[in-house]
Formats: sequence, C-alpha cells, structure tokens
Amino acid sequence: MGVESNEPLTPAGRLFVQPSTEQIINCVLGLDHPVGPELTRSVILNSLVIKHPRFTSLLVKDKKGREYWQKIELDVDRHIIFVPDPINNNNDKDRDDNKDDDETAVNDYIADLTVSSPLSYDKPLWEVHILASHKCVVMRLHHALGDGVSLFSLMLTMCRKVSDGDKMPVVEPLVSSSRNDHRREHLASRFLKLLKMMWFTLIYMFEFCLRTLWVRDKETDIRGGAGVELWPRKLVTAKFSLDDMKMVKNAVVNTTINDVLFGVISFGISRYLETNSTKPLQEGLRITGAAIVNLRPSPGLQDLTELMKGKSRSRWGNKFGMMLLPVYYHKKSSDPLQYLKRAKMMIDRKKLSLEAFLSYKIGYIIMKCFGAKFASYLNYRIICNTSFTISNVVGPKDEFTIGGVPVTYIRTTSSSLAHAITMHMVSYAGKADMQILVAKDLIPHPEKLAKCFEDALLEMKEAALKLRGDLPSKLP
Repeated sequence: MGVESNEPLTPAGRLFVQPSTEQIINCVLGLDHPVGPELTRSVILNSLVIKHPRFTSLLVKDKKGREYWQKIELDVDRHIIFVPDPINNNNDKDRDDNKDDDETAVNDYIADLTVSSPLSYDKPLWEVHILASHKCVVMRLHHALGDGVSLFSLMLTMCRKVSDGDKMPVVEPLVSSSRNDHRREHLASRFLKLLKMMWFTLIYMFEFCLRTLWVRDKETDIRGGAGVELWPRKLVTAKFSLDDMKMVKNAVVNTTINDVLFGVISFGISRYLETNSTKPLQEGLRITGAAIVNLRPSPGLQDLTELMKGKSRSRWGNKFGMMLLPVYYHKKSSDPLQYLKRAKMMIDRKKLSLEAFLSYKIGYIIMKCFGAKFASYLNYRIICNTSFTISNVVGPKDEFTIGGVPVTYIRTTSSSLAHAITMHMVSYAGKADMQILVAKDLIPHPEKLAKCFEDALLEMKEAALKLRGDLPSKLP
C-alpha cells in the first residue's frame, strides 16, 4: 500500500517516537474478580478499538524517514498477554515485608514496564496485559496513538455504568463555582485582565526558554537529570478522597481541585525533604515541576464517534501543552492552608497566561521547521532542568463495568523520564489515586513520599474543619 493512501504521523506524535522522549501510557483497571483471555478478546472485538485507524495500523517509515500509519489486518491475539501466576519479585532487596499484596505486586510489574519493555513496532502500538492473580488488566498504549483525553475516551466506550447497564460512564469536569463571574466584569476590569495576561505570558514564556537552554533547579535529593530515565524504578500509590479534597477546596474562595492537588504536592514535598534530605536546604528553595495541560475540550470525551469520522480525524491525536509549576520548600508551618493559598495564587497566574497554549504552538512550529529530533532535544532539556512531572485526569464519578465486570480503581503512569519523580492522578467514583514513579536509587523508599502526600491532605482537611468551626482549636 503506498504512502499516499496512509495517514502521516502528527508532529506531536513524532515527538513520542524519538528515543529520548518516547512515551508509553500504562493504565491499570482494577477488577472485582479475575478475567481470562476469552472475555478480554470478546470485549476488544466488540469495541471501537478494532474500527479505529490508529489501533489497526503499523507505524512505519518511508524512504525519506517520514513516519506514517499503514493499515493492516488486526490480529487481536498478538495484543493480549496473559499472566496467570502471582507476580513475585524476591530479588528486590529494597522491598518491605508486605510484598505479596496485590497493589505492591502490580506496581512492581508496571515499574519494570516503564523502563525495560517498549512496545514492538511490528504490530499496532498497544497491548493488554491480564494479571489474573491480581484481579486487574494493564492497558499499554503508545503516546503516538493520541493524548490522554482521546485514549481515555476510547476506553470509556467499552464501559457501562453499574447503575444503568445501557449507558456509558460520563466525565464531569470539576470546576469552581464562580465560572460566570467574567460576564459581570466591567470594561476596565477586562482591560486590566488583558494586560495581566500579556505580562504573565511574557514572563512565563521567557522563563520557559531559559529552562530549555541552561537554567535548572538546584541539586536536591529528588532531582534527576540526563540519563536518569534509564535507572531502575519503583512505583507506589497515594490515595485521596475527593470529598476531603472538596472540603479543603471550599476553605479558600474560588479554589479548584487542581489547586488543592498542587497544594498537597507542595506541602508533601516539603515534608518529605524536611525529614529525608541528606543535605541542608534553604528556606524558600524552588523546586520546579512540568505539568501536562489538556487543550482538548472535555465534552469530546462523550463524542468519540465524531472524533473518528473522516472529516473530524484532525481532532484526534495529541493536543496538550506544558506549564512550569514551581513549589517552594518551607519548613512545617502552623497553617497547612498556606500551601494551598500559595499554590492557588501561582496557578491562577499561570491559567491567566497563554503558557500552555504557546508551548503547544511553538513546539508544533519547531517540529515542522526543524524536525522531530531537535524538538525532542528541547523537550528533553526541559525535563532535565526541572524536578518532577505532574498530570491529572478527571475520571467518571459513577462506578462502571467493563465486559460486565465491575471496575474497582483506575490508575495510570507513563514511561520513565529524566525526572526522579513522575506523578499521574486519576479520579474515579469519589476516589483519586496518584501513581508516583521514582528512580529508586535517588528515592529508595517512595512509600514515605506517598505517605507525606496523604498526610498533607489530611492536615489541610483538619485546618479547613477548624476554619469552619467543626473542630476545636486544639485536638487531643
């Protein structure tokens, strides 16, 4: 089949097939009971996966080295990997005594995948691993197939609500209650807002360029660097209650769940470094994160069939930007909500700017003008000069089934980066699980870091309750 009859790889997709920035998404679905290859195969064959051009095509190159998707006859059995026996990592000396529980075993399995198990290019770039003994499936999806929102939407088409087996689960974005305030703004306020947008955009894009070239975070116990993406990994899960996050959100006016998440990260990292740092740290030390920002409208999750139509195919793919989000090391204070207030102030300014949009557009232009290798090099530099990655995906609030089997949790992580810490959070049915992938030679006990994040939210919740008057000022 000639190149002309196939779809070329998008510029953003080309970034994810470069060696230094290749990314594979590992999404875990916890199940109520084990499943086998037969049920998995049946679900896939009755889903939109086998109709989607990206999931039924090889990624190949022409004589000029340009990548494109070549349609093939899909062999579903090549994409299903059945692991019937319990996962056992007795050779890992760093593990604690309670190693045989399902969560630890699954996290160990995925941690190995993030470093040493790329997807084979002799078949479409996705796999489903069935971990029968641990009651879960792992969906491995190459990032060149699409961004998190597109891929998550495809997964939801295979699911049905527990409460209504005929309906697909829906995603309702968690937004602040003051979304319509801008309608009442006076002309002077809008003009001032425009000036702020221009100013913050200028400042943040200038910083973005400096980070690409030479400015980097100072050395800490949690900063990685060039080559760290090849180091062995450990994976742990921090678990949060959305009700707790909403309670903290309501303690500060016009705060969002993302503000709370970043306040928890800021507080948790400070707590971890205060008790585990091997070197003295200066108060107010900056630790910079790279945040992935979705630029695709959320309603697109419910309109997947439109995304897959020939006339709408341009909307499918990778459409996200990047923002640099700094946290600052502070010794434990008497008011945990200060971390939230600082996070909200910073994120409000970031959202007012065009940093995420311009990072996407400039990256697109660089890719078109200078090629994928140069764009990959610049992205790699940004990762090397910052300290962690963070992303957040809003999942369905209602429980759902897949193939008739209730799903108990959703967790996701990606291939290892030059960061020592990579964090991906997904919310589902009132819970939010954050997968924390670390370079274990730098952070040998990531469970301590996860505990710091969990405790940070609980302390912020306690402070919010005190603010409401629901708790005494001094607890026993």
